[in-house]
Amino acid sequence: MRFDRLVAVLLLLQRREQVTAAEVSRELDVSERTARRDLEALAMAGVPVYSVRGRGGGWRLVGGARTDLSGLTASEARALFLAVGPASGATPAMKAALRKLVHALPKPFQVEAEAAASSLVVDPQRWGASRIEPRPPRFLDELQDAVIRGVQVSLGYVDGKGVETRRTVHPLGIVAKGPVWYLVSNTGTGRRVFRIDRVSSADPTENPVQRPGDFDLAESWNEIAEEVDRKRTPLEVSAVCTPEGIDVLRMALGDRLDVGGPTTDGRVAVVIRGPNEYILAGELSGLVEWVEVTAPPGVRDRMASIGNALVERYGRPRTGGGLHSS
Repeated sequence: MRFDRLVAVLLLLQRREQVTAAEVSRELDVSERTARRDLEALAMAGVPVYSVRGRGGGWRLVGGARTDLSGLTASEARALFLAVGPASGATPAMKAALRKLVHALPKPFQVEAEAAASSLVVDPQRWGASRIEPRPPRFLDELQDAVIRGVQVSLGYVDGKGVETRRTVHPLGIVAKGPVWYLVSNTGTGRRVFRIDRVSSADPTENPVQRPGDFDLAESWNEIAEEVDRKRTPLEVSAVCTPEGIDVLRMALGDRLDVGGPTTDGRVAVVIRGPNEYILAGELSGLVEWVEVTAPPGVRDRMASIGNALVERYGRPRTGGGLHSS
């Protein structure tokens, strides 16, 4: 936290010709004594800051010294440090640019900056999943450049069935979801999303992108992600769950669970989404200690069938030492 404060004090000095300990105290919500110690720490660390005594005095930077990070808050500066570390999904060129910004800090801060850059590791693999080393897709840089320059791209694309097509797209933005990168574009048939690892060629044109005036990449991606989730889990199951089982359901089902209000018998109404009756029945059969499915009937029938099969297989006493075959 002190490193953040020292960066914040430095940025405050850059924005104003002079500051007092009382002003720093109010800005950073610390005591005047702490503010004075932070200002003295900057001077002792070699930052060109000095105090002006007497009425109208305060603290100033020698010669109005500045760094290239003068527009950043302390939190934004720390985010930059994290962005240049190994956990970042940034391209090598982006990391190089961010390192230049980090090195624009005064030398006394660079040790802390480098520590922040190496303080986080992101492992995108789930437990039990095979390890696949994520690599930036081949045409990521070309498509990022097209988004930034606002030019259309002649795109070669191989769909999930292996069919290759070519079309002209209007790149609007790029999204990384886990290890997979996506290009959000306008096309002649409306807004489309392309997996960048399936792009077979990307040739920028000189024609400008037709970009909707109200387009927001984050909002657009949220809409796309919700639509994909609905298509992947079109079936909804209504059920009731005991209060103590809600956390179990959240761990098992994640965002496929919607929790409603209490029922008259003290249980909780829930809605569970899944791809089909067979998969949902299999999942929920292991949760019958807490969950009772009320609809649709097809899921209840499949769960009953699973229950009968379990009783048939495991309800009878085993004979001999080997496996019992039925």
